[in-house]
Amino acid sequence: MGTRPLLNRRLAGMGTTIFAEMSALATATGSINLGQGFPDTDGPEEVREAAVRALRESRGNQYPPGPGIPELRTAIAEHQQRFHGLTYDPDTEVLVTAGATEAIAATLLALLEPGDEVIALEPFYDSYAACIAMAGATRRPLTLRAPSFRPDLDELRALITPRTRLLLINTPHNPTGTVLTADELRAIAALAVEHDLLVITDEVYEHLVFGTAVHHPIAALPGMRERTVSISSAGKTFSFTGWKVGWVTASPALVSAVRTAKQYLTYVSAGPFQYAVAEALRLPDSYFNTFRADLLRKRDLLVDGLSAAGFRVFTPEGTYFITTDITPLGEKDGLEFCRSLPERCGVVAIPNIVFYDNAEAGQSLVRFTFCKKDEVLSEAVTRLQQL
Repeated sequence: MGTRPLLNRRLAGMGTTIFAEMSALATATGSINLGQGFPDTDGPEEVREAAVRALRESRGNQYPPGPGIPELRTAIAEHQQRFHGLTYDPDTEVLVTAGATEAIAATLLALLEPGDEVIALEPFYDSYAACIAMAGATRRPLTLRAPSFRPDLDELRALITPRTRLLLINTPHNPTGTVLTADELRAIAALAVEHDLLVITDEVYEHLVFGTAVHHPIAALPGMRERTVSISSAGKTFSFTGWKVGWVTASPALVSAVRTAKQYLTYVSAGPFQYAVAEALRLPDSYFNTFRADLLRKRDLLVDGLSAAGFRVFTPEGTYFITTDITPLGEKDGLEFCRSLPERCGVVAIPNIVFYDNAEAGQSLVRFTFCKKDEVLSEAVTRLQQL
């Protein structure tokens, strides 16, 4: 086979994801897994029953339409109108994907050429880096720094070059929990229009915002509708992360481009679950309000516990993750800390450094998730007191 490495050089160094490593460590040690962000309870029973009904009625058991079933595309368009006042044509401006992860991959592969540059909010979800690399493009991080984790808009302007093709925005932001303000989004939108940039916005946590924070879709701002690809999914909002049902909403030209790449990835997926998610998106406001209130209570439970255990805690405005600093515990290396934590007290977390190009900015930061049962969070807090 010669001396050439087997792995495409663009993916060199990416290897197994930190989530796989830490989940395996949780299993091996019997630890509480507050690393990977998936709930330990299922979502609404009526949504699960809708999936069962679709299976029994043979709806979606064979290949669904490439863009997604009409019922789901219509429900997605209705959702965008209901919650954000955005109008999309379900036939030409909505595309169903295998989760938001495929939506991100298909969008980046469709819109980027080798040599293009992508500015992304750092820390960034690990698939961003991999997909930008697979497209042959270069990522340029706009670092959100502790303690505020707000974007430096002057730094953003300085990062834009003639090679910049698009901005990759994630709000509410994983892992920091930052929710971009209307003013911040207006400034980002103005730069996108000024420099004729495309924008990809990952909004999978759109319903997971707390307190006074409000999620504002950048696509609603002047000049942004035709240049923005908005991405979201059902997994986080309805606690069925294994179903992998996501979507893209954008102009017909952008959806057509993304669909061209997407059809050669999975082609289609999750047939029966698409019918169930169509029903989920039409749940009453009471569902979304109760879900958010429940998560807020869990957030506060874990925030208080982590603070009591000696972490410096950055209370998130959104998502279901809490970023902490381990420096007050006399620690400096988040990766080493997370690898030793299961043995020390039986809890698994994720080192934020894996989400950074700028290692110094994330060196001592560690992420915990709070989308777990109350008793699991309480037990984790008890164990962390041992530190």
